[in-house]
Amino acid sequence: MMFEELKIMSAKKFSYEIEEFVKRTGVSHWDAVLEYCSENKLEPETVASLITKPLKEKIEVDAMKLNLLPKVSQLPL
Repeated sequence: MMFEELKIMSAKKFSYEIEEFVKRTGVSHWDAVLEYCSENKLEPETVASLITKPLKEKIEVDAMKLNLLPKVSQLPL
């Protein structure tokens, strides 16, 4: 993907592509973003502005499960 195409891609479309990749492959959202970057020869910093809040939250949950981020206490429902 060329840089010009990335500039016109919306955050919503990027998130949709990542979600579809996760559904297809079963990898974490974090890995899906990195794979997307690898396939399109992009640095992860390049797509940072395209990560929506819901996608960021899913990446944080993945990172907590892998003990890459401290777990946040949650109140029982």
